[in-house]
Amino acid sequence: MITTNKETVKFSLISATILGLCSIIVCGSFMWFLGFFSLLPVLGIGILIFGVTYFFIYFQTQKYLFGNINTIYEELDIAENVPQSRSLVTTDMNTLKQQVRDYAKTRNKEIENLKGQDEYRKEFLGNIAHELKTPLFTIQGYILTLLDGAKDKPELCEKYLLRASKGVERLEYIIKDLDLITKLEVGDLNLEVEEFDIVALIDNIFEMLEIKAKKKKITLMLDRKYEPIFVTADKGRIRQVIVNLVVNSLKYGLENGTTEISIEKLIGSKLIVRVTDNGEGIKKENIARLFERFYRVDQSRSRDEGGSGLGLAIVKHIIEAHDEQIYVESVHGIGSEFSFTIEKIAQQESNVVEGLVAN
Repeated sequence: MITTNKETVKFSLISATILGLCSIIVCGSFMWFLGFFSLLPVLGIGILIFGVTYFFIYFQTQKYLFGNINTIYEELDIAENVPQSRSLVTTDMNTLKQQVRDYAKTRNKEIENLKGQDEYRKEFLGNIAHELKTPLFTIQGYILTLLDGAKDKPELCEKYLLRASKGVERLEYIIKDLDLITKLEVGDLNLEVEEFDIVALIDNIFEMLEIKAKKKKITLMLDRKYEPIFVTADKGRIRQVIVNLVVNSLKYGLENGTTEISIEKLIGSKLIVRVTDNGEGIKKENIARLFERFYRVDQSRSRDEGGSGLGLAIVKHIIEAHDEQIYVESVHGIGSEFSFTIEKIAQQESNVVEGLVAN
């Protein structure tokens, strides 16, 4: 569809007016020269030429503009691979300029996103290669040492086999966690949603991690005593979320510190579970990347602590698979707080209220 263009109308009017006036002057001069000058025929010829010229120039200009602009739209259609509606084609220059600007802006954003994704891909491949290389070299080193003669010394043989076994465990952690993240990302992991007491689950996790916490001289605690609070989610996955968050707090916690979990009621049917520590905290520039795969705030210390480097990435994907939200707040040198929302059972409203009041 060709739309009215003010510039085309203006150009056609000026051109037709000039030609109309020229025709009046020429015709008037010719008639005056012949000696039978009459104003009415001269004006009639001028108006006729003005009208014919205006419409000829207007439609020819529109046809020329439409043909070239339509080619531009076709090129844009090919670039986007999505056919445009022909009703959107316009010969209005201001509209066309704005459309081209919008197109260029969108393409620039897409290019920037692709560049960012490419950088992320390169970094991810580098990280995963490094993560796999470390335990592989460890295993290889001990096995080669055993083959070189250490196998004949029972005390060294057992020691090196145990260390090689730890390297295999590390590889197993990485592969399992990568498999889990892949399933979460493609939606191939079915959540087994059930009702369970989240307070009992936290108590069980504290008992499981008690020895690890004592080694770091960190106290695991709830902020208060709770009555049973029932929620609905995949118990195994939520357990994994809380374990990963608590273990993460132990890794970066300070000696004689605390890791505290609190449960708060939000508006509606939501609860928020907070895992807070008074460890070394996280610098502001690192917070945005915390949930990336293999991203480590402190590379050397994190690897010394073990693990796959995928804990927080898994936490994020599990929470998002439940259609819930995860948050992080941290002040470097003071501590960190990771929190996530979870659905409570509507029938347990009274129990939750009681559970959130300290006894």
